[in-house]
Amino acid sequence: MINFAGMIDRATVDKIMDAVNIVDVVGEFVNLRKAGVNYKGLCPFHDDKTPSFMVSPARQICKCFACGEGGNAVNFLMKHEQITYPEALRWLAKKYNIEIQERELNEDEKREQSERESMFVVNEWACQYFHEILKNDVDGQAIGKQYFRSRGIRDDIIEKFQLGFALTKRDALANEAKRKGYQQEFLVKTGLCGENEKGLYDRFAGRAIFPWLNVSGKVVAFGGRKLDAATKGVQQKYVNSPDSEIYHKERELYGIYQAKKAIVKEDCVYMVEGYTDVIAMHQCGLENVVANSGTALSVYQIKLLRRFTPNIVLLYDGDEAGIHAAMRGTDMLLQEGMNVKVLLLPDGDDPDSFARKHTSLQFKDYIEAHQTDFIQFKTELMLKNVKDPIKRAEAINSIVRSVSVIPDPIVRATYIGECARRLGVDERTLITQTNKYIAGDREEQRKTAEREEQRQQTGNQHQQEDTSFYRLSFESTVERLIIQNIIRHGDEVIFSDLEADDGSTVSLNVAQYVDYDLSQDNLSFSTPLYNKILREAVEHSDDKDFKADRYFMQHPDPEISQLASMLGIDNHQLSRSFERQENERDLRQRMQHLILDFRMDIVNQHMKEVQRQLKDAGSDMELVRELMEEYKQTQELRNALARQRGSDVIV
Repeated sequence: MINFAGMIDRATVDKIMDAVNIVDVVGEFVNLRKAGVNYKGLCPFHDDKTPSFMVSPARQICKCFACGEGGNAVNFLMKHEQITYPEALRWLAKKYNIEIQERELNEDEKREQSERESMFVVNEWACQYFHEILKNDVDGQAIGKQYFRSRGIRDDIIEKFQLGFALTKRDALANEAKRKGYQQEFLVKTGLCGENEKGLYDRFAGRAIFPWLNVSGKVVAFGGRKLDAATKGVQQKYVNSPDSEIYHKERELYGIYQAKKAIVKEDCVYMVEGYTDVIAMHQCGLENVVANSGTALSVYQIKLLRRFTPNIVLLYDGDEAGIHAAMRGTDMLLQEGMNVKVLLLPDGDDPDSFARKHTSLQFKDYIEAHQTDFIQFKTELMLKNVKDPIKRAEAINSIVRSVSVIPDPIVRATYIGECARRLGVDERTLITQTNKYIAGDREEQRKTAEREEQRQQTGNQHQQEDTSFYRLSFESTVERLIIQNIIRHGDEVIFSDLEADDGSTVSLNVAQYVDYDLSQDNLSFSTPLYNKILREAVEHSDDKDFKADRYFMQHPDPEISQLASMLGIDNHQLSRSFERQENERDLRQRMQHLILDFRMDIVNQHMKEVQRQLKDAGSDMELVRELMEEYKQTQELRNALARQRGSDVIV
């Protein structure tokens, strides 16, 4: 991995961080709603059912109060997008139109570039290459452009979705990529090229190209369609990129990048099946639309959508395949807390063809008039013309099973009442059956949790056997509390007008006091990162504009900025207005107690180590006497510290 920190100077980092509005940044990926002085939404880092992810515009930080993830804008992007520190800075710089001057990478650094970043670079180039072929190449215009024209796709939509065309020559892209200096390894790993005994060949040769952009706009994959004249008798119209380090089909949704703002605005998303369905609906003016494109709807995709809206309309063809797709996805959507409606278009129409026949307003009106909730959809589908009582009971059980997976008990109860009314079944009977399903699910979850707990316990036992007690426990809680105070208050003076040895007066801030006290006995923290934070806080204490919390939260070392952001967040409230304002005396007393606690921790650890050595000493009486004397002296030191802390020690 390249050390990027030296490529972007501190002044540029500060400029970027000063320009950042964390609400805007997080809002690109999470649907945020105002909550007092802060904003909140569903946490993108765990399975969040109720909004627990808080964003503070005042402090420019975010935190989930369920899973604990959080930090500043850079930390959020690194975690969410799985990108490096400099990549996150570049993302922010691009968003806020800040120029970054960077030196050229040397050859060694180029070789050290991460595989993931290299794959993104290759995909981005390929996307531009396909797009330029479509616009400027003779064959691209005559074949590729003509295909999109035949589908009624306008030039502005071609630009919006970065559509392209791959030349029919089997190694056109491969040769151009090699000429541009792109490595064969990444052409294969991204799936742009295949490899056989003759060498590289283009996976998408002769196809119309549909780039897949992830939620942040990075090109992760491609879909390639055989053109109409070539599809006669050919079953495989589409070829898609294979799974890779940067692309897992079950985790992505086609069109999510272009749709996310409209989804939030409309508080609803339309789910369709294919690329051209998404594109046609955008052209029609309906932009809150995505496609899972030939793969079964997955939990990952649902969770991605759930961050933007809880409301979804399944908009599928009215044929057997469309019905099957709608049935398959309903229960999963309900289980994740989505409000599900279904609309099957008239026979012979898909969203693409329907959108081309109607205006945006007509399409919206049709959706409003014909969409149904999942109960009505399943009822009409499964009970239509069913006379056999056994088959009718099976159908009703299927509908009740769907209701049972809804997590919200009020919504679940409402649907049970609606089922009873529509199906003509006693509500108590439906409640009983629903409860049976819920109890069965909980029992299965309990068994799964027990198996997982046993597996973890086994793993922990093995780990403990391989790791000494001393190493496991030495990083104490008090160390973290000291560092937390250095990050929050490191620049604040707690000792004023102290008399120095030469008769002059000096003042000590929190960082200087901790450093001075520990240095008297040559003590340091067990965690190297903590020592680095203390050292930098002391080094910058004389800087005119030094503010510890701002300095560390915007630190170029992502490990430090992540830690600073986490420790700088109050456990109960993100807003500074709720924090207790402390005077110099309060802060001084707390730091003195923490330092005493830190020393006590060290002494206690040392006593345990001496006890361990005594057990191992055996019959070596000289060593035993030495250890007993050392234990006695350490015990006296512990008692002295205890008296300073104002507590009693039972010997």
